[in-house]
Amino acid sequence: MKRISYPLTKSILKNIKVLTLLIFLNVGALHAQISNDITHEESLKALLAAKKYAEDSKVLVNIAVVDAGANLKAFIRMDESYLGSIDVAIKKAKTARYFNSATGDLGKLTQPGGIIYNIEHSNGGLMTFPGGVPIKDENGTIIGAIGVSGGTIEQDHDIATAGAKAIIE
Repeated sequence: MKRISYPLTKSILKNIKVLTLLIFLNVGALHAQISNDITHEESLKALLAAKKYAEDSKVLVNIAVVDAGANLKAFIRMDESYLGSIDVAIKKAKTARYFNSATGDLGKLTQPGGIIYNIEHSNGGLMTFPGGVPIKDENGTIIGAIGVSGGTIEQDHDIATAGAKAIIE
């Protein structure tokens, strides 16, 4: 039996191998930390500053810190804080990062008749009331966000702000 050689087949196989390698390398790049991302030390600093502010205010809260990609980086549930506030704190942090805005400011635009009314139904659910704040570095670059839930909206906002400010102090 005579074997037939297909010169194009070798070329196609070589191209497939090269493409596979490029795809593999790109997948690794997708999971790389971006340069303006909050470090774990910074996320813990923000978390602990917010926790201290909450303790000083005698408020039991959940606190979430997300990175620049809105991925959970640090979290704490204070003893006896509301279980339902876990998800709210995380969503406040993500919302603040998704829109680079304090959630309370965003909430003003989401009211009936507002320019982004009903946006809270997007992105798997957003929180558009106070308690989520972007975290900026010393250059003003947003590196993540913090979300707090369990107190009043004013308390949540103040606690989140204390955590965010700890990064640049």
